[in-house]
Parts: sequence; C-alpha cells; structure tokens
Amino acid sequence: MSTTEDIDANETSKEIENKTETMATVPLGAAKEFDNEAEAIAVTTDHAGEPQRWGKGIIRDFKRTVGTNWIKEMTNFNQKTIAVTLFIYIAAISPTVTFGAVYGRSTNNYMGAIELMLATGWYGMFYAIIGGMPMCINGGTGPVLTFQTVCFLLATNLGVPFLTFNAWVGIWVGVYLIVAAFIDLNRVLKYATRFTDEVFAFLIISIFLLDAIGDPISGVGMLSYFNPESKFNKAQLELDPTYSYLEVALLSLVLGWGTAFFAIALRSFRTSPFFCNDTVRTSICDFSITISVVVFTCIAQFAFSEVPLEELNVPPAFEPTFTCCTSDCTTYWPDQCQDQAEPWGKRPWIVDLFNLGGKGYVPILCAGPACLAFVLVWLDNGITWHIVNHPSNKLQHGEAYNYDTCLASINVIVNGLIGCPWLVASTVPCILHVTAMSNKSKDGETINIQESRLTGFFVHALIFATIFALNLLKVLPLAVLYGVFLFMGLVALPGQQFWQRILLFFMQPSKYTQTPYTKYMEKKRIHLYTVVELCFFGLVLTVREIKTIAIAFPLMTLMCIPARVYMLPRIFTNWELLLVDGDPDDIAEWCKRKENFACIENAADGGDNAMMEDVHQDADLDFAA
Repeated sequence: MSTTEDIDANETSKEIENKTETMATVPLGAAKEFDNEAEAIAVTTDHAGEPQRWGKGIIRDFKRTVGTNWIKEMTNFNQKTIAVTLFIYIAAISPTVTFGAVYGRSTNNYMGAIELMLATGWYGMFYAIIGGMPMCINGGTGPVLTFQTVCFLLATNLGVPFLTFNAWVGIWVGVYLIVAAFIDLNRVLKYATRFTDEVFAFLIISIFLLDAIGDPISGVGMLSYFNPESKFNKAQLELDPTYSYLEVALLSLVLGWGTAFFAIALRSFRTSPFFCNDTVRTSICDFSITISVVVFTCIAQFAFSEVPLEELNVPPAFEPTFTCCTSDCTTYWPDQCQDQAEPWGKRPWIVDLFNLGGKGYVPILCAGPACLAFVLVWLDNGITWHIVNHPSNKLQHGEAYNYDTCLASINVIVNGLIGCPWLVASTVPCILHVTAMSNKSKDGETINIQESRLTGFFVHALIFATIFALNLLKVLPLAVLYGVFLFMGLVALPGQQFWQRILLFFMQPSKYTQTPYTKYMEKKRIHLYTVVELCFFGLVLTVREIKTIAIAFPLMTLMCIPARVYMLPRIFTNWELLLVDGDPDDIAEWCKRKENFACIENAADGGDNAMMEDVHQDADLDFAA
C-alpha cells in the first residue's frame, strides 16, 4: 500500500472520528440503534448473551451440541480422520510421557507416566464420545502439575498421605465446577477477546518452541546435547569412555530440525503444482508429520545405529508407579528403604479417602486449596475453549462451556480417586487439531472445518493402548520428538494475529499484508497496540518462569480481560480496537459500512444525489439529509 493511500485512509478515519462522538461502552447483550453516521460505522458484539443460570445453560449446551450434531460427528470418517489421528497422537504422546516423568519427580512417584497416560486415555475417549466441544484435546498442563506439586508439599507438611489429600481436594474442585456450571459462571469467560486469547496462546506456543530448541544450560531441547555436563552426556560417558557428545549433539540437531522442516515442506504440497492430482497432494499434506517422523526415525535407526541417541524414558509395565516398602505405602522402594531387598508391592489403584493419618479435619481443610485449584482448572479449560471457538475457526456445531465444565468435574473427581493427575484442555494440541481438520485458502484463511469426534476418540484410544506396548515408544529418538514439538510451534504461529503484528516491526510499510487494521489504522497505532500486548505477554511469561509464583500465571492471564475492557479503551478508539481485536464478521461489517459512508460523502461533495440514493439503499442506513 502506498504512503499516499495510508495518509488518505488515516484522514478518512480521523474525519469520521471527529464528526462523531466516541462510542460509549455498551453493556453486553444490550441492543443499540444506529441513529447517525458514527453508530452506523461502529459495530458492537454481544459476547456473553443472556445469563443461563440454575442449570439452564447446561441443558442448552447439551441440546445444541451433543443433542444436535452427535450422529454427524460420529460418522464423518475419511482419510483426514486417519491422518489427523496419527499427527495428534504423535504430538500428544511425547508430552504425556515427559509430563508423567516430571510428575514422578515432583510427587515422590505417587503419580508418574503410567498414571498420566491412563488418565489421558480414559477421559479422552469418554470426552470424545459425550463432550460438547469434541475439537478439544485434553491432557496434562504445567499449571495443574505445579498445583499438584504444591498439594504434595502441603500433604507432607501436614503428615497426611498425598493421594488421600489430593483426592479430597479433587472432590471439592469437582463440586465447585458443578456449581460454576449451574450458575453460568462461564459467562465471564466470554468477555475475553482476541487480546486475551492471543496472549495465552502465544505463551503456550513459545513454551513448545523453547522446549524443542532448548539451550546448553536448560537440560531440555536439541541444543542441550551440546553441553558435555548434561545428565544424558554424563551417563553415556560413564558407560563408554570413547563417547562423543558432539557426535550425538550434531545428529540430534539434524534429526530434530529435519523432522520439523521436512514435515513443513510436505504440507506445502497441498497448494503446489507437483504430483499428478489433488488427491495425492492432499494425502501427502495430511500425512506430512507421520511421514517425516517415520523417515527420520529410520535414518536414526539404520544409517546411524551406532550413535547412542537419547530415547523416551518410559515405564517398564502397566502398573502404579509407586512401589511400597510396607503395607501402609507411605515410603517408596528402594529410595526410602535401601536396606530392604524386596518391595512389599505396588500401591492400590483406588485411593483410601479415610487414610487421614488421624487428622479428621483434613476433608474440610482441603476446601481451601481447592478454591485455587478450581480457578486454575476453570481458567485453563475456559481460555482454551474460547480460543478453539473463535469465529475465525469457522466452527458451526456450537459451544458448550457449562456442559463441558460438568464433564471436567467428573475428570477431576475420578482421577483423584484413582491417584491420577487432573486433565484440562491442552492449548497447542487443540489449536493443531482445529488447524489440521480445517480446509484453508492460499492466504491461510479457514474456509471450512470437519468437526468430528472420531479423531479425538482414536487419538486417546491409541494413548490408552500404548500403555500395553510401552517398549514401542523407545524406537523413537527423543530428537525426532523435539522436531515434532518444533513443528507444532511453527505451524501454530502463522495463525496468530499477534505474531503477524510483531513481524510488522521489521517490514517496509508499503509491503504490509492487506488487512483491515493495516488499511485503516496508522502504523504507529498498530505498533502501540502490539507493544501493549507484548507487555502483558511478558508479564504472564515472567510469572510463569518464577517457580515460587508460577501457580498464579492463569490468574495473570485472567487479568487481561479487565485490562482489555477498562484500560485499552482509554488508549485506543473503539473502531481501532474493533479492527485489531474484534470478531471477523464485525470487522467485515464495519469495513462495509465505512466504505459506504465514504461513498456517500464523496457523492455529497460532488452533488450526485442519485449516487447518494443508491448507496443509501445498498447500505440500508437511515442517514439524515
């Protein structure tokens, strides 16, 4: 866009802004008539609608999702179903196993990879069959892991068995979630806009990218192998004095980056002229990550079989992680009873709710920490649901916040009773699932989406089945899985408007991609909005990285909602906020009305009454003479 056009667009926007008074904040759900030019151009959105309290929202959600679209979503099996199932399975199994290992270290092995795989498998299949928003993928997340680690420390300090304490907290959280669904508390989440969604999504995507790439100090990621003092390198050097860490580091780097970029290259074939027909190109695109993982795993296993690459650390068998020294299962064998030759056995699967260590007040005490846990689970789910249901994703089968909150309560209560981690909607797998099931234009805009329950069910069924074939996971080098993480982050980035606006800092203005905000807003105003969003992103990221307060990071994300509602309107005009933070349909309506109003002004300036009449009729606006 030329500089002259920029100036003209800005002058037009300023002229309209000066002619009309600034639009006052309209209560959500309130109707507003268009009395003049300003209100004809201003478009407001009803984000929250009417409250659906006393359980009405649960019934409404069930009727418009499961009750309306269940058969269609359970019978739309096709090639894409298979391809996306394999992709999301590969994307989900690695973090499930690695998160499970972290659970083991954080809870003295009361919970581990087996427990997380079991929880992910059963609840994922359950949710895929009867959930209200089947495009969501559930799994373990950092905030929930952090909270359950805090629960372990609290239980240890109180002298109460951790699994009993955790189960009672889970029961209280389940009760709070049911109450929240009953009174339609989820209506608050619908005040969230793209601003909040992007801060949260960009944070999760950044974590995936940083964990995949890593650094020589962090101990995770492809670059961690370049540190000769890393845990893996030291262990290998003890086994083999001739071990070369640089050899492993370079091969891991090639495998990781190769997996990611080969998959991205295969995805690009969908819009390329290569191969004989569109069916072949679509198949290559759909199975891109699966093909890439197989290719680079074969390269590692056959071409470089002598190089000792790191593998996933998987449990040996399907059984509880905690091995008991004695029948009370309060000490872990062999770490806490090294003089004992044989363990007593594994902990039972069902948690004893009344093993309170003589402290009968514990069930009531657990109601306190459960309040914070409720906020974490509610926010983690709610914000991810909001991202998935953004209008730009073109989902047509409806949302079910209240109904799915009830299902989340079942997940928390049941997993607490069997000593497994709680699950929430996992942001990046959800974004990838929606993206993979979408048909997009060459510009990356979603044309339509296949909404199906089958992919979610098959993904979690495979995770559950993997429990009985754990050794198969050892075939995959960890570097290849880091490449999958890198691919997930890189594929999710282009769909974020936040990322697109960050790139504008480094672009020539006349080369900006044509969007409503680049067309009508001044460049400095776009950059100012991006800087504000970067500040909130930095604040949330900082809180998450400080371990002592990391548990509060979803609360910081929640603070983006009042900041957007009360702070940003003091910095930006309503029409500017609409262009960068509004729903696509509202933005399109604003642009249409603005262009029509500009035509009316031009016709008035030229004295062309006939043109004015035509534009009035086309725009369906009642302007004063």
